[in-house]
Amino acid sequence: MGEWLAMLSMSLFASSNLAIARAVGRGSQDNGAFLSILITSAMALVAWLYLNAGARLPTVGGAALAWFAGAGLLTMFIGRVFVFASVQHLGAVRGSAVKRLNPMFSVMLGVLVLGEPMDAAMITGMLLIFSSFGVLVRQSLRNAGAGAGAGAGDGAEADASVRDCFGLLINVGYVYGPISALAYAIGYVARKQGLVLVPDPALGTLVGALVGALVFALAAVFVDSYRESIRSTFTRFDPWLVAAGVLSSLGQLSFFAAISHTTISRVALITSMETFMTILLSLALFRSRDGLTAPVLFAAGLGAAGTGFIVWH
Repeated sequence: MGEWLAMLSMSLFASSNLAIARAVGRGSQDNGAFLSILITSAMALVAWLYLNAGARLPTVGGAALAWFAGAGLLTMFIGRVFVFASVQHLGAVRGSAVKRLNPMFSVMLGVLVLGEPMDAAMITGMLLIFSSFGVLVRQSLRNAGAGAGAGAGDGAEADASVRDCFGLLINVGYVYGPISALAYAIGYVARKQGLVLVPDPALGTLVGALVGALVFALAAVFVDSYRESIRSTFTRFDPWLVAAGVLSSLGQLSFFAAISHTTISRVALITSMETFMTILLSLALFRSRDGLTAPVLFAAGLGAAGTGFIVWH
């Protein structure tokens, strides 16, 4: 059951990536992260009320609420905001490929926090996944260098172009992606601890989403882009961002239902195949080759091989 829910979650997240990319391609300046959190809150509330209709409400202690709230801060705010920003900057395919760092972080947390053993197969898998990320970063640096070189003259102009290139470093999406993946991985551990105390995925998702929305609103007091995102949520309607929010929310609900039936590592590894589902859906639905280059395919292959090593372990 847990594995099938993980497959469903992976497909929903891949579809959400495409919807975000379509919205950005149509000129949207908002990546829909806050809208997504609000939609998750509403859907989780409906699911929780439906599942508990006519039943005695479970007793929820402070420890479970704390775990759910911490998971919400990490997944609904940090994880989701940064993953939406990563897809906004990188596109659907590259953005989902960077998220392949998620299973690596999950395994690392299993070893460091839960004391799970680390053998040669797991080390090989993590190295392959990390290598896939390195391939993407290397391609980004090459593209930045080529762009700078194409517009540069000789001597001082060329030196200035090189300085500009290294000043920009790489697409910031490659920074946002790992931050998101690490936040999600830690959040999964927190959510799992909460589910051990209160086995109610809908309640856990609801508490987490409400905390995520509150933190986002507090951040908007200090950060202009967050304030603009909240304003856009209530003043501009973009069907692609709404679709991304619904799909991402369903993906979250499916994911947390999955980890209530099986281990975090197994679910994270299954959902890491999101890259390939994103590529497949991009080609099948939109005939799009967004970011679909040989290095990206090679990186996806490395990540798949790494996932295989860990799964077969």
